[in-house]
Amino acid sequence: MDSQGAVPVSRYVLFLTLAIAGCVIDLWSKSAVFAWLGMPGQNRFYWLIEPYIGFQTSLNEGALFGLGQGYTSVFAMFSVVAALGILFWLFVAKAAHDVILTTALGLITGGIFGNLYDRLGIWGQPAVRDFILFRYNEQYVWPNFNIADALLVCGAILMLWHSVFVANASVSDDASGDAS
Repeated sequence: MDSQGAVPVSRYVLFLTLAIAGCVIDLWSKSAVFAWLGMPGQNRFYWLIEPYIGFQTSLNEGALFGLGQGYTSVFAMFSVVAALGILFWLFVAKAAHDVILTTALGLITGGIFGNLYDRLGIWGQPAVRDFILFRYNEQYVWPNFNIADALLVCGAILMLWHSVFVANASVSDDASGDAS
């Protein structure tokens, strides 16, 4: 018999809301910015804070920071495996009882599906559309990224925070309970 019981419906709602909303916002923002600024190579910028933060379109056929260029199909396969692993961990292994993990994995899933859509070439080309630009000057330019990348990073930071602070507190509580 399972000691944790069924995953509450509210956790399914939280997870699906974050994943779907994140993916929709990512895909909408990519479509809007690419329609506005055009494809990469047209060298069009829009500065929010000139010359540090702005929008510039670029395509990434690799992964984070442009690593693994040309392996779009491999990264698409990894995305599917990661999404299946998240669903298993949350709802079969019942990690969804933890609201922080559910939130982190909802954000990550939104990012996975936003970039998977691009990698599969559904928008017209098998490459991830990036458009958010940070740079200090011509030498210090952060690789362009998108909302999906931001969701992935925020979800990963939340998971790291959870593993350091929440999981350790839970272990301490269990250890003190055993001593009494």
